[in-house]
Amino acid sequence: MLKRIFSITLACMFVLAVVPPTAAQQTKQAAADKDIRNEADRAKEAASVLTEVMNIPEQAIPEEIMARAHGIAVIPHVVKGAFGVGGQWGKGLMSQRRENGSWSPPAFVEIGGGSFGLQIGVQATDVVLVFTDESGIKGLLKGKVKLGADASAAAGPVGRQAEVGTDVLLRSGIFSYSRSKGLFAGVSLDGSVISIDDEANRKVYGKGITGEQILLSGKVKANPTVDPFLNALRKTAPVRKAAPAGKP
Repeated sequence: MLKRIFSITLACMFVLAVVPPTAAQQTKQAAADKDIRNEADRAKEAASVLTEVMNIPEQAIPEEIMARAHGIAVIPHVVKGAFGVGGQWGKGLMSQRRENGSWSPPAFVEIGGGSFGLQIGVQATDVVLVFTDESGIKGLLKGKVKLGADASAAAGPVGRQAEVGTDVLLRSGIFSYSRSKGLFAGVSLDGSVISIDDEANRKVYGKGITGEQILLSGKVKANPTVDPFLNALRKTAPVRKAAPAGKP
């Protein structure tokens, strides 16, 4: 009898020891799945912003600038801080054009600080950054880049009739744009800080994967989570070689 009770007790202890880790694993997996869905939604939103902007030629980024793009970042739904407090914050994606003219898998990025495009009554804006040389990208891959300080940035011209002469192309390494309430225009983002979203990149691409590996190595492959953004880039900025830095 005592032996039977002892056996039952051991069995119960075993069940109690095994079940909690299993439940914890399920909870952890559910959280990971939710994170992936959130990043997938971010990629879809960024893809929609880029597609919608470029589908209206009169308000689109000029082809001359897109042709020179070494990198393109789209940060949808950048939100304003507390009323009366300067600064915004948002998350998005960025790809770099490779030497053969194709686009790298996108890395997740963040933007913060600065004060742009969000006036009273406007709660959020979409931001597009076009890197026309490699200096801003190199700074970003080192950790972060402050627009106007670490890299020259300027409000970008828009529309098919925009004058995009050599002087315009050479005056800035980054052209910045925002879209609020359907209006797309160039906007100054001086003071804003762009950084790599390492946490999101690890969740989507795997532990230990860095933004630099995603954008530069050629060994990291895109996946369904980021495919919508990459497909939008391929349609709006087709494969072509980026112009060398300092040349129109």
